[in-house]
Amino acid sequence: MMNPPLATACTAFAGSRQLCAGMLRDVAAAVKDSADSDGSAAVLVFDDATGRVIDLDLRGTKAETIARLAPPPPLSAEPAGRGRPKLGVEGREVTLLPRHWAWLSAQPGGASVTLRKLVESARRSAGSQQHAAAAREAAYRFMSALAGDYPGYEDAIRLMFAGDRAGFESQIAAWPADVSTYAVRLAFDRPAGT
Repeated sequence: MMNPPLATACTAFAGSRQLCAGMLRDVAAAVKDSADSDGSAAVLVFDDATGRVIDLDLRGTKAETIARLAPPPPLSAEPAGRGRPKLGVEGREVTLLPRHWAWLSAQPGGASVTLRKLVESARRSAGSQQHAAAAREAAYRFMSALAGDYPGYEDAIRLMFAGDRAGFESQIAAWPADVSTYAVRLAFDRPAGT
C-alpha cells in the first residue's frame, strides 16, 4: 500500500499513550527519534482521516525515513485526453438510456453542465450522512487496532455506530485517557471534509 501524502494529519501511539500528532513528516521524525532513544517501544501511527495504520520504515537515518515516505516520481506524463485538464475536468464514459440523453440534451447548458449540477446537489444532500459514516469507520479501525482487548470494546463499537455519543463516552471512560480521547475525536468531533 502506498503511503499517504506527507501533509496527512496523523497521530502516533506508543502503547496506549499518545506520542505525538501532526503532519506525517513531523510525526515520522518524532517516531524515528523515539525509536532511536527507546527501540523497545512499539509505535502505531494512525491516519486521522481514515483511522488506518500508516506503516513507517524506520531503518537508517531520520532523513532516510522521511524520504521513503515521499511518493515516487511519475514514470511518464500521460497524453492529454478529453475534457479540460487545466480546469481539472476529466472525460469519462457515461452510459444512459436514450430518454435520459434526450432529457439531458434539453437542459440549459447541455449534458455536462446538468450532470455536474446533479452530482454536486447529491453530494451536498448526502454529505453529512457520509461524513458521519466515514468518521465512525475511522474510529472503528483505530479502536480495532489499539483497543480491541479493552473492557467494553464490543459494546462501545455498538454505541458508536448507533450514534450514541454519551453512551459511547461512558463505555470507554475506564480506557486510557489518550485512547478514549482520540476515539471520541475520530468518531464524533471531526470537522466535515476530514
